[in-house]
Amino acid sequence: MQGVYLKFYVQENQRHQGILAYEWLLEEAKKTGIRGGSAFRAIAGYGRHGKMHEQHFFELAGDLFVEVGFALKEEDAQHFLAHLASEELKLFYIKIPVDMGIVGNGS
Repeated sequence: MQGVYLKFYVQENQRHQGILAYEWLLEEAKKTGIRGGSAFRAIAGYGRHGKMHEQHFFELAGDLFVEVGFALKEEDAQHFLAHLASEELKLFYIKIPVDMGIVGNGS
């Protein structure tokens, strides 16, 4: 099946409506009928300003990024993006065309 991989990048300590932004994104996706999503925490990286962010042993949640991703149909991605546009939350996203499916019989 043809679809898209929609992924967002948020800072791990960023909040929206009182909860962590990555948790909020996953909950909103679930509410809108998206059937699955995942969040992945970075160990190092830099953004548009060129500042390096790295995980250090003594740090708790800080300014590293979390990638939140969903594999879904194009129309579901457009619906979700429209829903998010109505929120007061600035999000960077990437949308990539993908082939997706299920392998095996699931028994």
